[in-house]
Amino acid sequence: MTNNQIYMTQALKKAWQYQLRTYPNPAVGALILCNNEIIALEAHQKAGTSHAEVLAFISAYETLSGKKIEFDRFDAHKAHDFLYTLPQNFFSECIIYVTLEPCSHEGKTPSCASLLVELKPKKVVVATLDPIEGHDGGLKRLEEKGIDVEVSVCEKEALELLEPFLIWQERAFVLFKIAQTSNGKIGGGYLTSKESLTHVHQLRSVCTKMIIGGNTVRVDRPTLDCRFTGDDAPDIVIYSKEDNFDRDIPLFSVKNRKVEISNILKDFDRPSFILIEGGEGMINALKDKIDWLLQYQAPKLSSHVSNYSIDLNLEFLFEDKKGIDLLLWSKRSKK
Repeated sequence: MTNNQIYMTQALKKAWQYQLRTYPNPAVGALILCNNEIIALEAHQKAGTSHAEVLAFISAYETLSGKKIEFDRFDAHKAHDFLYTLPQNFFSECIIYVTLEPCSHEGKTPSCASLLVELKPKKVVVATLDPIEGHDGGLKRLEEKGIDVEVSVCEKEALELLEPFLIWQERAFVLFKIAQTSNGKIGGGYLTSKESLTHVHQLRSVCTKMIIGGNTVRVDRPTLDCRFTGDDAPDIVIYSKEDNFDRDIPLFSVKNRKVEISNILKDFDRPSFILIEGGEGMINALKDKIDWLLQYQAPKLSSHVSNYSIDLNLEFLFEDKKGIDLLLWSKRSKK
């Protein structure tokens, strides 16, 4: 593995920490190297806020200057305005590694490519080009201004990271969430750590809607809110042949959200992010719709009878930890 690949791998790992939480934006990571020392490692965290490159340059400024900024670094306009005030040679010895081509367009946030043109780092290393027409062209602008550019470093891994973003440009990206013990049991109340539960709530807060099975509602009587993050609860679709639910359970009393009961699966052709939680019946009913699975595996064994009785080949994409739990991102294998 080359040095460039080592640094880009770190930027990719950072971006995975915010995978899907940036919906409808892609997950992007950035690392800044100065005189062979890593001085910044950041990732885009939420749509409408500063991009990975901007957060990395702000962090690099703090490291190089020994000063802390006095504004909200996630306010993209304030961050860009501040960086434009720095001397033109401030980052002249810096190399920035970015998992996705810096954006050239002006949207809710200013153009990162325009910012890089002004900051003039020593080199810009990019994993993959921006696939969205109108957002691309950032590297071309940098090259035209004489900035050294290298592309396609860890491109395969970058495209795996980018896959949900590419899917939800055309149709719904569908994620099935699983919480289980180390021996694959899924019943018996909360199984995973508070860190895992918080991460689930972060995903709920940005998804277009959640789909949950009728049996899960009847047995578990869930709330399905975002109380660990303080965000608005997602809209819910209960997939069930019968509407025989207790309307007094917490699920139906959460403010400012819709709860629909339907025996028809629809809207999968619309660009969106659909999160599914459920048991064996749900995963079997929707296995042909699922794009990715997210598994939270608790370090415990259980004698509970519930598990997922299904034949489904997976391809592992990335693993991490949430508290004491193992977190596994995977997708349906085409083999």
